[in-house]
Amino acid sequence: MTELSGLQIFKYLPAAKKTENTNCKQCGSPTCMAYALKLAKHQTDIEKCPYIPDELKKIYIENSKQPQKTVEIQGVKIGGENVLYRHEKTFINKTAIAVVIDMSKADWKEKLTRVQNFEITRVNEHLKIDLIITKNGTLTDTISYEDLKKLPLTEIVDEDFKKTSEKLVKIRHKAILEKDENYSAPVYVYFSHSDDLNKLCAKAGYYICKYANMLVFEDFDENMMAAIMSLRQNIFTDPQKPLQVESKIYEFNNPDENSLIFMTTNFALTFFAVANELESLPVPSYLIVIPAEGMSVLTAWSAEKFTAKIVANTLRKLDFASKVKNRKIIIPGLLAHMKEELEEEINDFEIVVGTIDAFAIGEFVKKLDL
Repeated sequence: MTELSGLQIFKYLPAAKKTENTNCKQCGSPTCMAYALKLAKHQTDIEKCPYIPDELKKIYIENSKQPQKTVEIQGVKIGGENVLYRHEKTFINKTAIAVVIDMSKADWKEKLTRVQNFEITRVNEHLKIDLIITKNGTLTDTISYEDLKKLPLTEIVDEDFKKTSEKLVKIRHKAILEKDENYSAPVYVYFSHSDDLNKLCAKAGYYICKYANMLVFEDFDENMMAAIMSLRQNIFTDPQKPLQVESKIYEFNNPDENSLIFMTTNFALTFFAVANELESLPVPSYLIVIPAEGMSVLTAWSAEKFTAKIVANTLRKLDFASKVKNRKIIIPGLLAHMKEELEEEINDFEIVVGTIDAFAIGEFVKKLDL
């Protein structure tokens, strides 16, 4: 069942049928079409139009049902999704990652400490285990497995990959496409102990894509969790909101006034790719990040978000020229065609064309004669 469009709603209204109540404004909108468009976006109430036919009201109410319920556990929201694919709108609540602590095991305290201390930082986001589930005991800020089973959730114990994946797809399709209330509960997959962590990681990655709302692990391995969370971050990034970092001067390895100077855009993936390489260099450096609305280098240039004037204004705003004696700025190789334009606009610096790929920066610096 797809969402009602403004045009589909409009066909039921007086203006479309050309009756005497056409564009009466009693709904608060200037025209029936304007009201239909607002109603499609859920920006107004269906009861505001006194001439709504019962047929439309029934269709609209059915269509407006939340396909999947949202359940909150210890501050972690799971479920609440209303699309099958991210590009349709966006996903709402990322797949939660939970670890089971069995307090009857001799090493449960050591495992708990590892889980609590686990954290990775990726693309400017700090990632940790979302939820701790206890067995054979209780702990503060956790939920017992017995209490978890009482919540309005659907559990799938992963015993067979094919069966689990088929169940996940069926439940999400029933919830989203048919809005079947029997399938509206968020779904979690429970992983019992496995001797093959690589296989476990691969299955978990698939279930994040299709369509687990939470993954519950008896096993805990830092490397496996890092891989799973990195994938999850990619899947649940809003495609309509590019990841970006702050536009400023970043310092690597304690630079001084004579250190190397690099430049890039504030697109997060580009920034961290470059930053990782600069951190690994045997020499200190600066990285000037230009505000480009979170666009990558070529995209920013083509959209005129990375121009010579924008670069010059950024350097003036940061007052960078007064802070360094080095007068050479290394730009991305993809912007080699901007070298002369940049040098005309920026009188204080010479432009050096750098590498196209971030991984090549190390070799580039070795051969650099500045």
